[in-house]
Amino acid sequence: MKSVEQLKIKIFADGADKAGMLEMYQNPYIKGFTTNPTLMRKAGITDYCAFALDILKTIKDRPISFEVFSDDFNEMYQQALQIARWGSNVYVKIPVTNTQAKPAYDLIKQLAKQGVKQNVTALMTLDQVRHVSAALADGPEAYISVFAGRVADTGRDPLPLMQETLNIMKPHAQLELIWASPRELLNIFQGDELGCHIITVTNDILKKLYLVKKDLNEFSLETVKMFYEDAVKAGFSLEIPMAVV
Repeated sequence: MKSVEQLKIKIFADGADKAGMLEMYQNPYIKGFTTNPTLMRKAGITDYCAFALDILKTIKDRPISFEVFSDDFNEMYQQALQIARWGSNVYVKIPVTNTQAKPAYDLIKQLAKQGVKQNVTALMTLDQVRHVSAALADGPEAYISVFAGRVADTGRDPLPLMQETLNIMKPHAQLELIWASPRELLNIFQGDELGCHIITVTNDILKKLYLVKKDLNEFSLETVKMFYEDAVKAGFSLEIPMAVV
């Protein structure tokens, strides 16, 4: 099993909590950052632009993605141009479709021609991957974010999907595949083994990095002690009947 230092896959911290992002910025294993409107809402952010510009005062030397939030492609285009101007390390997240299921391929191609670095997000099918790869083909560096974790949530194995995605993207050296929505630390090693370029990981999972290669006998004992100590703290007791002679 590889150590964290041996991994080729780049770990991006996925979140919108400023304190958490700045904490992860101090971690040399974290090579970039991603956000989305859902994470921002969860973090209580109400001023999108103010939050982004504030975090960019510190995070200047690693890629960071901010997502458009309109459902209209013309407005998405204007938002994307504005977001792209925030910094040379900024990637604009574009959803693969709008809420009406209309593909964003034309928008993606238009932005690529404008030189906008994009992170096309929420992909889950190979058909989407083919169209997005083609739309980004003549543009600058870009990410294709396939939600392997959500695919797995449906009972499907995401590994064949991710492998074929890499094959489709291979002719375009400027494109990198993101393994998005991982559910467990193991996904980092699965993505690395496949050759995925990036994996986006929430702070909850990142905090488990210390467990990598942990001795399993020691881990087992720690678990037993946890159960025992919690039972003591809870004051649990049972009335044990006298043995019948």
